[in-house]
Amino acid sequence: MASLNVGNLGSLGEYLREQRRTAQLSLRQLADAAGVSNPYLSQIERGLRKPSAEVLQQVAKALRISAETLYVRAGILDEKDREELETRAVVLADPSINERQKQVLLQIYDSFRKENAAETAAEKAAQAAAEPEASSQ
Repeated sequence: MASLNVGNLGSLGEYLREQRRTAQLSLRQLADAAGVSNPYLSQIERGLRKPSAEVLQQVAKALRISAETLYVRAGILDEKDREELETRAVVLADPSINERQKQVLLQIYDSFRKENAAETAAEKAAQAAAEPEASSQ
C-alpha cells in the first residue's frame, strides 16, 4: 500500500506515540487493548495509515483520553466541534443534575451559540458592506 503521510497524520501518529509512552504501554499492549493489530497501530504512529473514527475511538478508550482530541488531530473534527462536543459531554456526565436539567441546560447552550453565530455573521456582513464604500471614496 502507498504511503499516506499527509496533513495531520504525522502529528496524529506522534501524538499517539507520546500518549502511549505517557501511559507506559508498549505498542503491542496498546494494540491489544484497542483491538487492532500491532503492525496497523505501528503504521498509524508512523503516519503511514489513516485510521477510521472507530479505530481512533478504540485507541482513545485504551489510552483513557478524549476521542474528540484524536478526531481533531486526524482532521475528522475541527477544534470548534471538539469544544462543543466536550462541553456537551461534561454536562451529560454531571451526576449532580437530573436529566431534565441537563436537557434544559443544553437547550440554553444551543440558543446562546446560535445567537452569537448570528451576531458574528451580522458583524461580518456589516464590515463587508462598509469596505466597498470606504474604497470608493
